[in-house]
Amino acid sequence: MAKVYGAVTIDDKRCKGCDLCVVACPTDVLQLQPKEVNDRGYHYAFTANPGACIGCAACATVCPDACIEVYRFVNRGE
Repeated sequence: MAKVYGAVTIDDKRCKGCDLCVVACPTDVLQLQPKEVNDRGYHYAFTANPGACIGCAACATVCPDACIEVYRFVNRGE
């Protein structure tokens, strides 16, 4: 049976740290950077647990600034 994996890229320079993507993620892939800030002074989102991503794109859907892209990969076990 095929297994779907995902990968998330975040434009951390544009991210304003609204936390919506972190809350929307069902597998706890994303977190806000606790200590570092971007050039705009915001604690930006990052992939804390990339291996858990299922490619659902919930994070990209709720991002008000379109800073997130999600890619899906299918492993058919071949």
